[in-house]
Amino acid sequence: MAVHDSEQAIFYRHVKPRSFTKLQKWLNIGQEGKYKKASKVVDDVLSEYICQKRKEVNKLNQQLVSKDGVDILTSYITEKESTGLKCDDKFLRDTALNMIIAATDTTSTALTWFTWLVSKHPIVENKIIEELESKIPIGETKWRRLFNVDEVKNLVYLHGALCEALRLYPPVPFNHKEPVKPDIVPSGHLVHPKTKILFCMYSMGRMKSIWGEDCYEFKPERWINERGEIKHEPSYKFLSFGAGPRICLGKETSFIQMKAVASALIYNDRIHVMEETPVVSAVSSVLHTENGLMTRISKRWE
Repeated sequence: MAVHDSEQAIFYRHVKPRSFTKLQKWLNIGQEGKYKKASKVVDDVLSEYICQKRKEVNKLNQQLVSKDGVDILTSYITEKESTGLKCDDKFLRDTALNMIIAATDTTSTALTWFTWLVSKHPIVENKIIEELESKIPIGETKWRRLFNVDEVKNLVYLHGALCEALRLYPPVPFNHKEPVKPDIVPSGHLVHPKTKILFCMYSMGRMKSIWGEDCYEFKPERWINERGEIKHEPSYKFLSFGAGPRICLGKETSFIQMKAVASALIYNDRIHVMEETPVVSAVSSVLHTENGLMTRISKRWE
């Protein structure tokens, strides 16, 4: 909840006058007051976790160094200290927070919208199940089947469905850049240094000039070429992971995680979204659903 409060306050910083934001911060009220409280909660939780992690590393140092699959913070601490360098708490805190927001939070958001879209399109759901059964040896026992990395990497239709969800509901719906020197944008406009250029991936995913007349449709086939392979769109067209040399480093890892979760969820269970609770986007720098996603889940296989 504290992370979501922070993301909401960050969103308002982009749409309200800077003077208004500064006044709220000075008076410790409104969104800035909420942000300050939320930041303290996040800092306290992460500080406690880092402290516990240091104690764990100091106590079990030799076992951790030789152990496969240790977590990232443990790797940072052991690697730095093994070279004689001190890994300070601020670095670990920033790393942990980055993992929460840039990885966990965005992935869960993407899967939420994906689940909602698939529940509204039963034909897509059936095609995903057909692909799983045709490309992966399921075996006689269908109940509670999980899928590993090697199995999900060849799921073309599922990949297309995830890309469609990311196109229509990008976890980070907008971004901004500032030129470091005078430049001319493709429209021909001159922009000066420190001019904030705001662009909205949410809107771009719904532009007919970019995606065609059917841009509002949830259409996984959009991402499959005539040979039945994944169709890779230019990163400057599909901006959910950023573009250029600073494109998200975790893009491929994110797809693997989403495919593993989505395939297990869809194959094992039927998901019925509760119509009584409207599904609307929250006011936030990350495109959460305002009230989560209220569902009723039943077993697909008995």
